[in-house]
Amino acid sequence: MTNKNRNQFDFPIGYHKFHKNKLFNFQLNRWYSFGYARFEDLVEVGKKIKSFEDWKREMIKLAELAVNEKMLLRAAFYYRAAEFYLLEDGPEKTQLYEKFNHLFYQAIQKNNIEKLTLPYKEAYLPIIRVTPTGIKKSTIVMHGGFDSFIEEFYSFMRYFADHGYEVIAFEGPGQGAARHLYDLAFDIEWEKPVKSVLDYFDLNNVTLLGISMGGWLCLRAAAFESRIARVIATGHAIDYMKSMNAFFYWLHMWVYKKHKDFMARLTEKKFMRKKESIPFWMVRHLMYITKKEKPLDALETYLLMNEQNIHSELITQDVLLLLGKKDHFIPFKMLDMQAKALTKVKSVTTRAFTKEENAQNHCQVGNIGLSLDVMVRWLEDVS
Repeated sequence: MTNKNRNQFDFPIGYHKFHKNKLFNFQLNRWYSFGYARFEDLVEVGKKIKSFEDWKREMIKLAELAVNEKMLLRAAFYYRAAEFYLLEDGPEKTQLYEKFNHLFYQAIQKNNIEKLTLPYKEAYLPIIRVTPTGIKKSTIVMHGGFDSFIEEFYSFMRYFADHGYEVIAFEGPGQGAARHLYDLAFDIEWEKPVKSVLDYFDLNNVTLLGISMGGWLCLRAAAFESRIARVIATGHAIDYMKSMNAFFYWLHMWVYKKHKDFMARLTEKKFMRKKESIPFWMVRHLMYITKKEKPLDALETYLLMNEQNIHSELITQDVLLLLGKKDHFIPFKMLDMQAKALTKVKSVTTRAFTKEENAQNHCQVGNIGLSLDVMVRWLEDVS
């Protein structure tokens, strides 16, 4: 954060090699790029990490140091990082989450935000509401995707608020406190939590912003919710199974349908043997958010997040699609596939981010400020 205004954030430009392992390096860049972590800390910690256990230990050390330095927001996100790769759902994961949560709200308590819980089914959805600076232009409802907490996007919220937008961020089933505290399992029918948020705040003519896998979810919600006037989706795949090579996609689907027991064994071999790998972590986290005990059962969620279930043909709003050209999670072809599928929208705008812009990575980690500027300028054009 800058010293000029506690509500403003510095979004550093550049994607750095903090670690040779892409799994660890992206997350280190994530916390730095969002404006929460200190560069020097990440350089040093990157030298000490070889495993998930190393990661947790070193991040806790950084958090404790930041607390001693009274840098509470930084400490909060180091505890968040420590929790991130803790794969077992148990007391330690909960304790790290609670430390993150406590420090985060302690750090930003005077920054004119409202923390709420919205009744949902037999539980609650966590909400953060940030009021705009000056005259309100409109409302942005936003959420994350596969592994995010809404608090992570606080720097984004402040940016939008400084440009005149009210921001209401929520966690849906499977995300953040909705999973940690209220035990809500992930559900692809994202129109349901979105409807609850719009009903609760009596909202109309809103922008819905979905980040990472949240891009798929927000487009799905827009297909069923006319109160959404504008949609921004960044860093998603129109069909997660089609993210793989076409032949392997066909082979996986054929084997899955004809030989499910074999597919279960193949899943264990392919995804669960190599620790400290992206596939291993993704499957374990997917098991956590879906509350499934077997890897293949959790991976069935990816089968549901397909081209048919997003219902692109029902979407009629103004749509902005963002993707980095070197996104290591989402193939670049997905940008064009999604744009072409939006046959009934009022308008569709695509924006590809490049290495020259330092924004080529997943969700523009490396130049968050640029991506937010693109969103705001688009909103001004279509509103």
